[in-house]
Amino acid sequence: MVLQAKLLRGILLTFLVALCALQGTGQVAVKTNLLYDATTTPNLGMEIGVGRKNTLQLVYGLNPWTFNSDSHGNRKAKHWLLMPEYRWWTCTKFNGHFLGVHLMGGQYNASNLDFPLPGAFFSGDNLVKGVKDSRYQGWYAGAGFTYGYQWILSKHWNIEAEIGVGYNHVWYDKYPCYECGTKLADGSTNYVGLTKLGLSFLYIF
Repeated sequence: MVLQAKLLRGILLTFLVALCALQGTGQVAVKTNLLYDATTTPNLGMEIGVGRKNTLQLVYGLNPWTFNSDSHGNRKAKHWLLMPEYRWWTCTKFNGHFLGVHLMGGQYNASNLDFPLPGAFFSGDNLVKGVKDSRYQGWYAGAGFTYGYQWILSKHWNIEAEIGVGYNHVWYDKYPCYECGTKLADGSTNYVGLTKLGLSFLYIF
């Protein structure tokens, strides 16, 4: 896992270097993605203006839950996510259309799930199918492109819609079920498809 940890540190360092390199205006927004919240994943983002048409964003999400029920058994999609992003705005920052480039990385532990994920896995296990009957845990890192739009609601409040597509490399250990400790396999796979989908509320300072 040393390589994965180094990759995540690299993602954060890249964001911090870019923040220092771009001269900003100091405008700052905090936000939460309601669609991400709906997956039982609390999340918080901060977006900083670094020019009339440029912003930098950092989002952190954490899902620590395990759910148990008589009908579905033990289910979980535990993970944490760190996603820095650079955005270019067609008009002015925090208003209208924007295009972005995002990095992402994190850790996961998932089992007994059935959810559609638009995209494709190749050169390894298909994790969407795999987590229906097995448990997978590991790390991931990738990058993608974003398109979005922000609407001004008031002096301090905005609403934002966004979608992103890209690539993730995923490292995994595979186990037979959620409570079994015997590892069946380990490896890695590649994913191309949807990497983010958001409907967020922002408070702009």
